[in-house]
Amino acid sequence: MKVFGFAGWSGSGKTTLIEGVLPLLLRRGLRVSLIKHTHHGFDIDRPGKDSFRFREAGAGEVMLAGAQRWALMRELRDEAQPSLADLLARMSPCDLVLVEGFKSAELPKIEVHRPALGKPFLHGEFPNVVAVASDASLDVDLPLLDLNHHDDVAAFVLNETGLA
Repeated sequence: MKVFGFAGWSGSGKTTLIEGVLPLLLRRGLRVSLIKHTHHGFDIDRPGKDSFRFREAGAGEVMLAGAQRWALMRELRDEAQPSLADLLARMSPCDLVLVEGFKSAELPKIEVHRPALGKPFLHGEFPNVVAVASDASLDVDLPLLDLNHHDDVAAFVLNETGLA
C-alpha cells in the first residue's frame, strides 16, 4: 500500500481538501482508505446503546456489524496510543492510504496552510512535508499547490506515490 499524508493546523482545511481529492482518486479506479488522527477525545458510540454499555462494562474490543458496514472499537485503557505503523498494519489491502494528521510521521505529506489562521509553517519542523497547499500566494521552497484546485493536488499525490 502507498501512504500519503496531509498535515496542518486545526481549521486549515485538511478534511475539506481530502474530501475534494478523494473522489478524483477513486475515479482513477484506485482503492483508497483513510486514517485520521485526532488530539481530541472522541467516541463513535452513543451512551445507552448496547455497544457503549459493553465497553463501559469492560470489553476490550466491540465490533458492530450490519449489512452496510462494520466497525471495530478498541479501548486502549492503559495502553499506549498505537503508532501509525500499527494502524496501517490493521488496514485492509488497498492502493493508497491517505493520512490526516500524524504530522511527525515519516511519510510524505502536504502541509495545508492558511495564513489567515496566523499559525507558523510546519515544514520547517517536519522534514517529510513535500509540498504546501494554500489559499494564498506564499514564498516557500517547496512546491506550492492551490488549496482550491483539487485536480492539481490529486495529480501531485499520484505522482509522489508513483500511482500516476
